[in-house]
Amino acid sequence: MSAIVTARDLCKVFEGLFLKPYICPAGVPTIGYGATYYEDGRRVTLADPPITKARAEALLDWELARTLPIVLRLCPTLAEWGPVPTGAVLDFTFNLGTGNLQASTLRKRINAGDVAGARTELGKWVRGGGRVLPGLVRRRAAEAALLPTA
Repeated sequence: MSAIVTARDLCKVFEGLFLKPYICPAGVPTIGYGATYYEDGRRVTLADPPITKARAEALLDWELARTLPIVLRLCPTLAEWGPVPTGAVLDFTFNLGTGNLQASTLRKRINAGDVAGARTELGKWVRGGGRVLPGLVRRRAAEAALLPTA
């Protein structure tokens, strides 16, 4: 299974599908499977028209394909861990952004080859809007479960 397929599967489960724009728990206009931007760089707005499921999938695939090289540049150790763990970190990055990955202790743990530490760090990223969100707790646990066994 490829990193993008792994991340896509996680995103579909944890983002859910919304064909009309909505405000996500972080307060950002979102559409489809968690898209906040379109391919041309425009931000999603609440005034945008509804999209189809196929369009939502295309937006998701575009964002994952765009983000994967950044994840691999920031965490070169993931190449050794394989595509499934890479997909788990790609899902994390889709959800929280490349800036959060870049500045995170998670990144440091991954690059040190510290799988147990990476699992612990994933478990810390469960807040949205200042509170612990059960969906993020489940998502981080699912991502952590896909990391290599120590």
